[in-house]
Amino acid sequence: MRILILATLATVALAFPATAQTLERIKETGELNLGYRLDAAPMSYQLESGEPAGFTPLVCVQVAQAIANHLKLANLNVQFVPVDAQNRFEKVASGEIDLHCGAATITLERRALVDFSIPTYVDGTALILPASASENFLDLAGKRLGVRRDTTTEMALNNSLKSANVNATVERFVSHDDGMKAMEQGTIDAYFADQAILSGLYAKSAMRDKFKLSGDILTIEKQGLAMTRGDSDFRVLVDRALSEMYATGAMEQILAQAIPNLSPGLALQALYMIAPIVK
Repeated sequence: MRILILATLATVALAFPATAQTLERIKETGELNLGYRLDAAPMSYQLESGEPAGFTPLVCVQVAQAIANHLKLANLNVQFVPVDAQNRFEKVASGEIDLHCGAATITLERRALVDFSIPTYVDGTALILPASASENFLDLAGKRLGVRRDTTTEMALNNSLKSANVNATVERFVSHDDGMKAMEQGTIDAYFADQAILSGLYAKSAMRDKFKLSGDILTIEKQGLAMTRGDSDFRVLVDRALSEMYATGAMEQILAQAIPNLSPGLALQALYMIAPIVK
């Protein structure tokens, strides 16, 4: 999907020289490529019309506006490029996309391949299970558990099972929709994902009265926008744009728009308070 960002002269220009390679290319071509996940609702997903949607793409639209203002572009063509869990960081590292606007947990392993912005969201690994099932993690012994493959959630689940000495069968799914379908068909006993993603799966399930979301989370994971390593000018520009959004309350407004039924928890409230000060 392509959208057009118009420069807003009333916005204060960000005081950083456009000397880094990403900014130079954007200024020369007038194009910005944003990657987004198709199946990570409500954080990042695709509507039936083919349009990108979700919290992080909405955040990136405002970041794109800040980039257009900073470069003094009369207009900026923004291309949203679909990516998946397997290729998203490789597409960033190769330069195919400038920012990954999905649901990406910041990890040291991933930072060996890409850089990240300041955190944009705080989430945690949770599970959806039958309404009558026990929420005690130890009671998952002998159960069939589902998780989306090649995610930090898969790693967190395997580590938690090992630490608790719980033996269970873990089935890996290509998409969250496939995992939820397995729950509805009764072929797995619980499905693990980020809490925000689970809330989206639960809300749209026709069988949600038969399920519940766990009250506890296994991890606390900070998410950010991924970009090419070593391009400090571009990263600081993105971070400044995000910091201004925190300072003006825009991040909270986007969250309310993307996930209207969500009440920010303590971790997310803390993120609003500890964002870098804009000076």
